[in-house]
Amino acid sequence: MLRQLASSALILCALAVTGDRVLAEAAEDGSASGRPGLADLIAAYPAALERIEGNELVWRDGTRMPIDDGRGSKPFDDWLASPDIKDMMALRYPAGQPALAPARDFDPGRARNKAFFDKLYGDCQRGGVEKHLVTVIWLPRKYAKPLRFNSRQGAAERLAAVSARLDVLPAAFDVFLVPPAGTYNCRSIAGTDRVSAHGHGIAIDIALRYAHYWRWNGQDGALYRNKIPIEIVAAFEAEGFIWGGRWSHFDTMHFEYRPEFFPRRSP
Repeated sequence: MLRQLASSALILCALAVTGDRVLAEAAEDGSASGRPGLADLIAAYPAALERIEGNELVWRDGTRMPIDDGRGSKPFDDWLASPDIKDMMALRYPAGQPALAPARDFDPGRARNKAFFDKLYGDCQRGGVEKHLVTVIWLPRKYAKPLRFNSRQGAAERLAAVSARLDVLPAAFDVFLVPPAGTYNCRSIAGTDRVSAHGHGIAIDIALRYAHYWRWNGQDGALYRNKIPIEIVAAFEAEGFIWGGRWSHFDTMHFEYRPEFFPRRSP
């Protein structure tokens, strides 16, 4: 068992190194096929995205978005505050790994290009999300309460699939699942002016009583803490959700639908 944990830790370290170094290495790769995860991005949203053409992401409706904003390798704070599409995919998400402390500034999926997500799901600040919200019944057997989630790109369907997986877990897990701590909320991320994934209707928080959040635990550089069972994490990841507990800036209650980080998962 100790050997397995040591091996997993080495894998995570190899993936993460440090945030700035990984970001720098990703930025140096200029080929379209080599840009981390861009093919996965197209595959994850087949109804919306068509192809990569030069430095542009081409949508099925003809919209074109620049992939690389030309600013080169960004320091972590800039990468997070103003990511281009390439930046979003610069860090690979370690799905299926143990819940170990990430390397500093290793936050895969935390950088979101607002124009990209507004087009995928709507802009909640302009009333563009609520018309896409549908009801998902959370834990139909155990709890059966409605949650609002975005129906676009298969997000609500996949949350329902997560719910079905969690509904058959032993009763010992229920304290982490009931009640949920929130889904759609048109708000900014704490301490920023950036719209939360909750504002796009693609995120859910759970287990508020058992959650740990880097801003609550000493701010930047806080000692990693987690109580969310890996069985719950696995249920979400199986349906294309990333977990905030895999971030250096940890948010262990937080899950959001990001199928681009799971190459075999598409809606």
